[in-house]
Amino acid sequence: MEDPKEENQKDDLYEHFSFTVDKGQNPLRIDKFLMHRIENISRNKIQQAAKNNSIYVGDETVKSNYRVKPYDKIQILFTYPPYENLLLPEELPIDIVYEDEAVLVVNKTPNVVVHPGHGNYSKTLLNGLLYHFQKQELSEQYAPNLVHRIDKDTSGLLVVAKTEQAAYHLSSQFFHKKCERIYYALVWGDVKEEEGTIDKNIGRNPKNRLQMTVLSEEGKGKRAITHYKVLERFHYVTLISCKLETGRTHQIRTHLKYIGHPIFNDKRYGGDSILKGTMFNKYKQYVENCFTILPRQALHAKTLGFVHPTTKKEVHFDSELPTDMKNVIEKWRRYTQHNTKSND
Repeated sequence: MEDPKEENQKDDLYEHFSFTVDKGQNPLRIDKFLMHRIENISRNKIQQAAKNNSIYVGDETVKSNYRVKPYDKIQILFTYPPYENLLLPEELPIDIVYEDEAVLVVNKTPNVVVHPGHGNYSKTLLNGLLYHFQKQELSEQYAPNLVHRIDKDTSGLLVVAKTEQAAYHLSSQFFHKKCERIYYALVWGDVKEEEGTIDKNIGRNPKNRLQMTVLSEEGKGKRAITHYKVLERFHYVTLISCKLETGRTHQIRTHLKYIGHPIFNDKRYGGDSILKGTMFNKYKQYVENCFTILPRQALHAKTLGFVHPTTKKEVHFDSELPTDMKNVIEKWRRYTQHNTKSND
């Protein structure tokens, strides 16, 4: 059987290097450009990275003969984390809602990366946890083991194993779909059904490797199942809950885009485009104000349940929506009520 921990991680891509080209740069093949920018790397290795679709300019992959231009944003991504053995403890604020000798549960704030990657090699949750262990003089006995992850701009609950035994036990639960994970999401559009299930395979988008996508071809990607339920309607956006049966990379974001309801202000999956055709006055300005209040995708990991690896008892945790999501939901609630009354 495939290792469950590997199953959860193997789809991730990590940024190893990134550059913004100087304004005075003359046209130059990207393989030559990178050879001068990256220490101890061969041209052959750069060309192999390009062949593997691991070099990006903006959101598009490029080949080794691409000629760089001023202000190009270049990234080199690989499937394994960089500098993993060089992680250093850092004193960072962490909201630990539960901790014992086997596990700890964190309520992650938005804009915090869980694990180094995508250009974030410090100030990650893992750096903070290493400091937490060191401060409590636990670092010789325990080490933080990430058995699942939450995107940088997604907030909410995350369980971390403190021992290898706990890590395997929890990873097995995730792999066998025995953990309870419920997210709240504010999505574009008036979701038609009160509840439903999206059962569609997900894989890396061949046109944009930073995205996942639903794959219609049989046998491609990995099966992903999301159960959703409408919680509150605001005419042009809807608050829903999403219960995960599987845990694929960007699963909720990909599935909701597929059914035509991308998550509000999800820049990677089109949720930062303003929905047209509204009855509201000054609608564009209103939505842009909402984006300012909530400068990220409106997604929160609200509920987490699992069997404790030591006590073997079921434990459940619930978290409040963060302030930015609560404020935007309340803003939609008031604005919708006001405009509904105005049209009565």
